[in-house]
This record gives sequence, structure tokens and C-alpha cells, in this order.
Amino acid sequence: MYLCLGPERSGKTLLMKSLQREDIDEATQTVPTNGTNMFTIRNDDGHFEAVIRELGGSMAPIWKHYFTRVRKIIYVVDTSNLCQISAAGVLLYSLLVEPSLKNVKIALVLAKMDLSYRQMRNEALLMLQLTRLRKEITQEITVFETSAMTGEGIEKLRQWIFDPDTIKAAIAANM
Repeated sequence: MYLCLGPERSGKTLLMKSLQREDIDEATQTVPTNGTNMFTIRNDDGHFEAVIRELGGSMAPIWKHYFTRVRKIIYVVDTSNLCQISAAGVLLYSLLVEPSLKNVKIALVLAKMDLSYRQMRNEALLMLQLTRLRKEITQEITVFETSAMTGEGIEKLRQWIFDPDTIKAAIAANM
């Protein structure tokens, strides 16, 4: 199981729709998730699929109840909102100290890069103290800069979802 987590209004639903290759434009709207959404993402040749459960940011106090058998977490941060980056950091730290997530791979998605100026990436990573954090945690964190609107970074995130280890595990599970 994969989880998509992040603070409220960080862009999780739009990111998931973009990963599903839905057409997204300025008229595309989403409603804040008050619960969970399930998304099925297929790899490029259609042979493998990943089911990703998106949990609404308002559900952060009970996220831990969904951590069983999680392999990967897509953690979304709205880089166009400086105030949210601090809150996102607190939620991220709470995930990283969970014993059940000590071996989980994490995609740290810096979302809404089309709305941010380029320096925001560096500011976001500084505010999240990512360099220091990587020295203190067991989890592997990969950073992606994305925009669901322009498609920037979406294919790289898809490649991370369907990395060779994940595909090998899927094949082994079906045998």
C-alpha cells in the first residue's frame, strides 16, 4: 500500500489525478478531502499498478491508523505557501518517528512549483531542515519538484513509484 499525505490544501488530490494522467487545466477544481480517496496508478506499459490512498490533511491526528503494510509515502508540501511549509515540517517529523514507518521510502513532493519562484525550493528545504533530517532518520527521502498544472516532475514521480524494486516485489507477490 502507498499513502499520499500532507497538510490541508497542499495539492494531494490534484497530484494524484495528474499521476493518473487525467487532463488538468485552469478550470480543474478539487474539493478538500475529508476522509480518504483511492487512486490506481498504472505504469507506462500497463502491466503493473499501484493503489495509493490519499488521506485528507484534516485527518492528520489519525493517519497512524493507516500505516500498516505501507511501502511508500508520497508527502506533499505546497511550496507557494510559506506558512504551510512549517506546519508540513511538523507533520513530516511526526511520520518519521513512527516505528512502523522506519523502513518506508518517502517522496517529498514540493508541489505547486508553477506558483512559486525558483528560490522557494531552497527555502522550503531549509525550513524543513532536510539536510539535518537525512542524517538522523532511517527512511530514504527523495525530493521531487512538481506542478500538477504544468506536468513538471510528474513523470519522475511515476518512475519513483514504479522503481525496479517495487516491480520485483509486485512480481514476487503474484507468484
